[in-house]
Amino acid sequence: MTYENPRGVSDVLRRQVTSVNVPDWLRSLDLMHSLPAWAEDLARNLLEDTLPRRWAHVQGVAARARSLAPAFAADAELLEAAAWLHDIGYLSELARTGLHGLDGARYLRDVQHADPMLCRLVAHHSCAIIEAEERGLADLLRREFEAPPQPLADALTCCDMTTSPDGEPMNVDRRLAEIRHRYGSGHVVNRSIRRATPMILKAVHQVHVRVASTP
Repeated sequence: MTYENPRGVSDVLRRQVTSVNVPDWLRSLDLMHSLPAWAEDLARNLLEDTLPRRWAHVQGVAARARSLAPAFAADAELLEAAAWLHDIGYLSELARTGLHGLDGARYLRDVQHADPMLCRLVAHHSCAIIEAEERGLADLLRREFEAPPQPLADALTCCDMTTSPDGEPMNVDRRLAEIRHRYGSGHVVNRSIRRATPMILKAVHQVHVRVASTP
């Protein structure tokens, strides 16, 4: 599978090193100092000019992820990185299947050689398996990317589903209603979000419980 190179981003973020065994995402960390910083820079290059409203949304989702850091400790940076990158599959140059989580995860895996868990989180974010079923892509999604651990999946879902399209905090019920309204009756996303609603509400609840119990 080939991808166009939006704004030369994969070249900009890569760095020549002696060992060919060092993944590109780790090479980039030499320059960017942290996984979230690398993810933010990549998302900015991909989305800021081409999909500015989507860029506003992911900034809000990343801010929400940062706020959960005390509750997720060792996984906090991974969660924030996934928040920055969860919607890159909407970029037309990356879209192949129409399932944006899968398309974004493929780009991260195949072009950026990103951390496998990061790819899994992006691929499955916000109960993507439901939309995959609606599109006839569930077997493909499962085959290419194993579902991430449930607590991390819930956290990313919570961040996404409590952030408006413009990056502002939003109650999960309002967010679900907004998605249904935006896509309209009969659209695959509308059908998917209706089916996924109980899972999404459970994920948000689980995160709120975890945060409340964190010292």
